Amino acid sequence: MRTDVCDRLGIEFPLFAFSHCRDVVAAVTNAGGFGVLGAVAYSPERLDEELRWIDAHVGGRPYGVDVLVPAKIDDSAERAARGEGGLDTMLAAVPEQHWSFLVDLFGRYDVPLPDFEKAKRAGTSARGAGTQVTARGATELIDVSLAHPIGLIASALGTPPPLMVERAKERGVPVAALVGTAEHARRQVAAGVDLIVAQGGEAGGHTGEISTMVLVPEVVDTVAPLPVLAAGGIATGRQMAAALALGASGVWCGSVWLTTEEAETPPQVKEKMLAATSRDTVRSRSRTGKPARQLRSAWTDEWEGPGSPGALGMPLQMIIAEGAMRQINKVAETGNPGARALANYFVGQCVGQMNAVRPARQVVYEMVEEFATALERLNAITAG
Repeated sequence: MRTDVCDRLGIEFPLFAFSHCRDVVAAVTNAGGFGVLGAVAYSPERLDEELRWIDAHVGGRPYGVDVLVPAKIDDSAERAARGEGGLDTMLAAVPEQHWSFLVDLFGRYDVPLPDFEKAKRAGTSARGAGTQVTARGATELIDVSLAHPIGLIASALGTPPPLMVERAKERGVPVAALVGTAEHARRQVAAGVDLIVAQGGEAGGHTGEISTMVLVPEVVDTVAPLPVLAAGGIATGRQMAAALALGASGVWCGSVWLTTEEAETPPQVKEKMLAATSRDTVRSRSRTGKPARQLRSAWTDEWEGPGSPGALGMPLQMIIAEGAMRQINKVAETGNPGARALANYFVGQCVGQMNAVRPARQVVYEMVEEFATALERLNAITAG
């Protein structure tokens, strides 16, 4: 099962695990795969803490960091990041009708609303969800990441800035980038990335519209000989075998880890995922301001409904959504039916295959075993 990516990064299996949970990252890395920590939710100080914890738990094995670097965000967010008005500038950019819609939404679903001003600021300061999605915020996270012995740094949602590529190469750290079209892949190659992640529309989180089966071979042919990882709806060893048959050098998985024992997924959302089918997700701008696949819930329905003011751009929608979702998840744990109806999280269409809670290490081993079985079946077909 060794590919060129395994040899380059020093891993046993070409299985990459994207997760916001350090425990998942460490577990997959220790099982022979490659864990990648999603950094967008963290302030620089918190990210440093998380990476120091991972360093202490992987015994020198390689892992990576994913930094969200969108090509375009709201101008007010960038001004605030540069210190021109600070958080107040970013908060002021959110129209009052959006805050009013949120208050009304909480009222209609009988969810207690926290202190309104605190709720507003929660989206900009708590865990850094709003402020880190800026050029300055991303640069701070890149610097923190490269101060640790990471084996890869990845850029999501856009071409990595020259500073990111330059600093990574100075430290001998390969740069990966996620793409949803062949044209995106060409831009990433021109920017100097070392590894392309071709992510189909089945994926959880930010996605395009082209399916994985169509996208992967197109990107492989476009960027050859640069290695490509397949992403989007991959949760089994059979799908891993299919990805390698399409020309990929490995797979990048995110959703499958959300129902593991170590996952950061809120309990009530994990329950929803375990019961969901592949038809229970939707691409919606209601969490981040950009199309992101997530569990369909009352939250996504209401933001798409006739009374909605419409989602704002990134990161302003994150300011609204993340502070609200923290309160929703907290209240949902008490059994509040309205909060449980609103609760959701990012997840791909493979959620229909995520039917049991297992340790992340077990998921790795089961995928590898199923890959071997699929390969044996193919070999038997060709031998016959």
